[in-house]
Parts: sequence; structure tokens; C-alpha cells
Amino acid sequence: AYEQYVESVEGLEDAKEMVKEAAGDPDMVEMAQEEANQLKATIAELEEKLTILLLPSDPLDERNIMLEVRAGTGGDEAGIWAGDLTRMYTRYAEGEGWKVTPLSSTNADAGGYKEMVLEIQGEKVYSKLKWEAGVHRVQRVPATESGGRVHTSTATVAIMPEVDEVEVDIDPTEIELSTARSGGAGGQNVNKVETAVDLLHKPSGIRIFCTEERSQLKNKVRAMQILRAKLFEMKMEEQQAEISSRRKLQVGSGSRSEKIRTYNYKD
Repeated sequence: AYEQYVESVEGLEDAKEMVKEAAGDPDMVEMAQEEANQLKATIAELEEKLTILLLPSDPLDERNIMLEVRAGTGGDEAGIWAGDLTRMYTRYAEGEGWKVTPLSSTNADAGGYKEMVLEIQGEKVYSKLKWEAGVHRVQRVPATESGGRVHTSTATVAIMPEVDEVEVDIDPTEIELSTARSGGAGGQNVNKVETAVDLLHKPSGIRIFCTEERSQLKNKVRAMQILRAKLFEMKMEEQQAEISSRRKLQVGSGSRSEKIRTYNYKD
């Protein structure tokens, strides 16, 4: 890109000289001026590319992530929309060759999810998905609508880089842990053994209910994994509070006016 930039700058200087030298030939002036305008546009585009290339890379770009989707405003349709977004990101991740593992979920009454947390592992996952954080708005006639009216609903997406235990210090005395029986399909073990884990981090108020694994120990490990990611995100927010409120920019309140993208469904 730099070599092309240098060549374009030199070409622009030559084109300007041609304009001066061809002062008495209107056709030559027009051709030289057109070439100069094209080169100016090319230079502007290359300057933007070079600026991006010169920016320092985000040290978190190589990390795996926790992707959290929450139903926002819109009632039952918001839950259905959260389910659609979950499937969209799952298919995208599979297309990239990444591994997707559900960690925690709360089903919505009319379908979809009130909340879903996915672990996505692969190459440069955070770098490719970090800009997806925010409010996603949909405008469509939902399956729950009998009168054919278009509804507007939202779901929030948070992208949290995975962190190691050494990066976040968690005091075991500040954790309240309880177990419960898992529900749903899964064989004879379901509803007889308490495998689900309900974890509360008292200082932050973060609560995680993990049911995806078949053993209590694995669900506890998953819940701690999500807690570390959430606390690390809070730690980053504190460090960057003077620049931006990361969580506010990512999720906001879930209102329709805070969207980062709108999806319009056509009939």
C-alpha cells in the first residue's frame, strides 16, 4: 500500500506538470486534469488504509470470546429475535471454522431466549466480532402478530474476551453458590440429580445460572468462566472510563434508539 501511495503522489505531481505544459491544448489539459482527479481520490483512499495499518493492534484481538445475547424491548418478539441473532452468530462462527459452545441460556416463553451466552473459540475471534457489540433492532411482522402489523424489537449483544484466572482475582468468600435440578431433555439423570449451578458474585451483583453441562462440576467451571469474563469487562471499563463507557457503548439500555444496526424484513 505504501509503494502504491508513493507512486500515486509522484503521478499526481506529473499530472499537475502536464496541466501547466498543455495550457494551450484544451484536450490535453482535460486529460491531465482527469488523471489528477483520479489520483487524488486514490491517494485519499490509500491514506485512510495506511492510517488504519499504522494504528496499534488491540492486544485482545487474538482471544476467544463469550458472546452474550439478551432480549431487549419488544415483548415476546424480542425473545424470538434474540434467538434469531444467536443462530446467526452460530452459523457465522461455523462458517469461519470456529468452535461454538453454549454456556448459559434462559428460554423465552414464546420461543427464542431471554438470555444466551456462547463461548466461541478460534482464530482472531475477538478482532472479528468486537464491533458487533450493541443494540440490534429488527422491524418485521412477527409470528406472534395476528393483524399483520410491523413491530420493532431489539436485542443486545455483548462481546467479552476470555480471560485467564490470573488476570482476574476472585475472592471465594464473595461467591454464593447453590445447586438446582436441570430441566429439559437429557435422559434419566435430568430432574433427579442437582447438576445446575446458580452463582452469585456479591460485590458486583452478577448472577449466572449454568445448566448446559451434564455434571455439577463442569457447570461450576463454566459459571466461573463467565464470571471472570464479565469481571474483566468491568475492569476494562474502569480503566477506560475517561475515554468511553465500554459497557454503555456495547449494550446501553436496549432501547430502540440506541441501535448499531437495523434489520428490515420484506414481505
